[in-house]
Parts: sequence; C-alpha cells; structure tokens
Amino acid sequence: MLNRGIQKWDLVLMVINSIIGAGIFGLPSKIFSSTGVYSIAAFIACAAVVLIFILCFAEVSSRFDKTGGPYVYILTAFGRFPAFLMGWLLFLSRIFNYATLINLMVTYLSVFYAPLNEPFARIALILFVTLYLTYVNHIGVRNMTRLSNILTVAKLLPLAIFILAGLFFLDTNSFSAATVPTLPVFSHAVLLLVFAFGGFESVLVNSGEINNPSRTLPFALFTATAVVAIFYIMIQVVCIGNLPSLAISDKPIADAASNFMGSAGGKMIAAGAFISIVGTLNVLLFSGSRLPYAFSEEGQFPKWFSQVHPRFKTPTVSLLTVSVLMAIISISFSFLSALKVATIIRITIYCLVCASLIVLRKKMPAQKEHYKIRFGNIIALLGIGISVWLLFAAEKVERINAGILVGIGVVIYLAQLKSLKKLNTDQATAEEPDR
Repeated sequence: MLNRGIQKWDLVLMVINSIIGAGIFGLPSKIFSSTGVYSIAAFIACAAVVLIFILCFAEVSSRFDKTGGPYVYILTAFGRFPAFLMGWLLFLSRIFNYATLINLMVTYLSVFYAPLNEPFARIALILFVTLYLTYVNHIGVRNMTRLSNILTVAKLLPLAIFILAGLFFLDTNSFSAATVPTLPVFSHAVLLLVFAFGGFESVLVNSGEINNPSRTLPFALFTATAVVAIFYIMIQVVCIGNLPSLAISDKPIADAASNFMGSAGGKMIAAGAFISIVGTLNVLLFSGSRLPYAFSEEGQFPKWFSQVHPRFKTPTVSLLTVSVLMAIISISFSFLSALKVATIIRITIYCLVCASLIVLRKKMPAQKEHYKIRFGNIIALLGIGISVWLLFAAEKVERINAGILVGIGVVIYLAQLKSLKKLNTDQATAEEPDR
C-alpha cells in the first residue's frame, strides 16, 4: 500500500504548481483580441468550468492505486479500445503541448535577441532545445529529475512581481468596453483558456498517497483553483491596464512589464517564461516518451518501442520517436494553431473521464474507500455537456484536424490488432503436431 504522506497544504501547492505553467505567458493577448475587457469574465468562466472537471477527476482517481491515470480509468470503465484512444489522446496532448510551448519560448527569447523570431533561427532553436532535452532524458531519469527541479525553482516569482508592481500603474480608461462579444466568440475564448487552467490531472493520479483524501482533496482543489483563478485574473488586469497594444502582442506579459518597469522588467519576465517553459518541455518529453513504451508493453504498439537502453535503462526507440514527432509538429505549427489542437484534445480527455465516473459508480457500487462527490452523476453530466459546448466552440478546421489525429490512432490500433491476430495464428499453426 502506498504511503499517504501528502498533507493538505502539500496538495494545495502541488495542484497550484501543476496548473500554473507556461500558457499564461501567451494567452492574455489572444483572449483580449477577441473579447476585450470581457476577457476577465472569460477567465472567471473558465475557472468555474475547470472546477467541474476537477471534481470528476477527484472521485475517479481516488478509486485507483496503480499508475496509469486516465488510461486506467477508461480501461476499467469501457475496455481496451476506448482505453487505447484515451492513451492516444494523452500521447497527442503531450506532443501538441510541447509544440505550443516551444514556439512560445522562441517568442519570449526574442526579447533578448530579436532575430530569433526569423524562420531559420526559430527552426534551429527548436531543434537544438529538443535535441538537448532528448539527450538529458536519454542518459537517465535522475538527470531529468534534477534538471526539472532546477528549472521549476522561482517559477512564480517573476509573475508575482509583475502583478504587485503593475497594479500601481493601471490606466483605468483601458477597462471601458466598446462592444460585448458574442456567445460563440466568448465560448471560444473559454476553450482556449482551458489550456492555461489544465494540468491538475497529473497530480490527482496520486490519490493513493494523499492523507485523508475525503477531506484533503476537496479542500485542496477548491483552494488551488481559487488561488490560480485570482492569479490569472490579476495578470489579465495588469496586462489590460498597462499595455495598449495588448491585442497584437506576441509576448504580452513581457511587453506590459517593459511599459512600467522598463526593459529590465521585460527581460525579467522573459527569463521567467523561459525557465517555466523549458521545465515544462522537459516533463512533456519525459512523460510523452513513456506512453509508446507503455502501449508496446500492452501489445497495442509494435514491440520495438519496448526496447530499453542497456546502460541508462531508458526507452531509447520510444524517446527518439517522440522527440522527432515533437520537433516536426513544433516546426509545422505556430503557438496558437498547436494550442487549439492541444486544447481540443484536453477537453476530450476531460469529457471521457466525466463519463467514466457514471460508469464506475455502476460497475463498482460496493467500493467504499474513495472520495465520493455529492450529486456526482449530475456533475459528471454537466461536465460532459460543458465539454460538448466547448468542442462546438472550436472552429471547424480545428475539429477536423483533431479528428484526423484521432483517426490515425484508430488506424494504428486496428493495424496492431491485425498484426497480433496473425502472430497468434502463426504460433498456433506452428504448435500443431505433424500429421
């Protein structure tokens, strides 16, 4: 049995740290360009939406002690094929999250050297960072963890300074609303913000290590969501009140900081963004490279993905394959285009977990030692409804792109299934006695 060593405030900090990543460094301008000052309301609406998903994850994850997260939930609730699709979605989310963030990293580094935004320099930087992180992950988990710990130190400090200093320089005239955004426009803004509010699911997988989860989980989730929401809203307020050109800025927080703290302030934010983003990229590459390995172990990917380096004990083929895919997608997609695909995938994952709550309550009625939310089926149905609303808020081309990617996963699953059937048939034939 796992040691339940995660206490109440430990979990609050873990959830906050998992949510506040790098998306907030790029989204303030994207949301403001479509919704204006109502972008503040979009942040509030997204916090409420994500809370519904969080509650569903809290109950479902508390039912399982073994690792695997959403893949295990869907496997238990719906079977192997839906579980494979969940695993495939998790795999895609890591690739497109990586592409989103590394493009944002290049944009923020241009604060120090403007030519980095040029096409050739952008591609070279993406390849260099991906190659370096691949090497770090290849030579062992301990090295990866050490780098991750270094990069996450003081991640929030530049943003806290940004908020505290920026509140003294607000231009109140910037908060007048000329027009009210339409519901489809507002809904699309909330959809994009899910990227910034997501990530909590990586912590909730550890329910078996949380002390007194029936009390600790709801407190931590409510508290962390409130803190993150306030943090994000204040960042948006400072950006609106200090950056007249917010709607067209590629690096909104750095540009706003430059306006009231000078170039040093902009560089401080850019450095903080770089640290936060590289830390997240490192984790995405690490976790993403383990998924093909896990699929291979389950017989759902070709066996060569299970190859482990004899010295470093890392999944060499899986790591190299994922690194190449991440580099290709990062070069082919911009920050916003990759973010849209990543968000649609994340919403789909949340929808499936909400559905699993209803099924698991029917399949496992005798289970008692887990956190059970009140009106769970209603909340799960609300989560499914919200997911459908947000998915329809996406542009048609975004849904088509996501659908194509899911279709590729189905083809892989069917091809591997056919291969396994042929292998089993051949083995059975070989074992038949000579007549």
